[in-house]
Amino acid sequence: MTTPRDRMLQATLDLIAEQGVGAVTNRAVAKAAGVSLGSLTYHFPSQSDLLREALAAFVDDEIARITAHVEGLRDAGVDPAHAADEVEKATVGFANDRHQIANLELHLHAARDPEVRITSARSVEAYDRLAAAILTALGIPDAERHAPAVVALFYGLAVRRLATGDHSAAGTADAFNSMLRGLLP
Repeated sequence: MTTPRDRMLQATLDLIAEQGVGAVTNRAVAKAAGVSLGSLTYHFPSQSDLLREALAAFVDDEIARITAHVEGLRDAGVDPAHAADEVEKATVGFANDRHQIANLELHLHAARDPEVRITSARSVEAYDRLAAAILTALGIPDAERHAPAVVALFYGLAVRRLATGDHSAAGTADAFNSMLRGLLP
């Protein structure tokens, strides 16, 4: 069962995905979440608090989903030759998630709001740690140094999918394979 606070965070992400950060007003979020305006402001005294928490909740859920997939791959013993295909399969779920737009919008908003920037930076660091874990599992030397490039590749591909309307994640395996070939000893 979701709590009113969870519904507020979900409503925030839904509004951002549908209309952008500018659509996030206290009234709009409260209405979409089915809560009173007072309840919303009790939980989130400022817009920055609401946006920061929505980004953190999204990233926590996404990291958990990706981590579970990576652990399954590690347990199955996927090698670098097949890893890119598996990453593309995992990306398809994210490519079809309209909250991908909200995630990117929140990162862009962080460039203008220092309070949200802290959470945005933490989320990027979490993705970097996850990428480093994947690269390490694949036997890539100096994985921590290369992880930010992998994360940048996937963010760039996400922007490309949004810009072109491609929800298939096609090309993700090729792009990741190209990068892996350059990183493998």
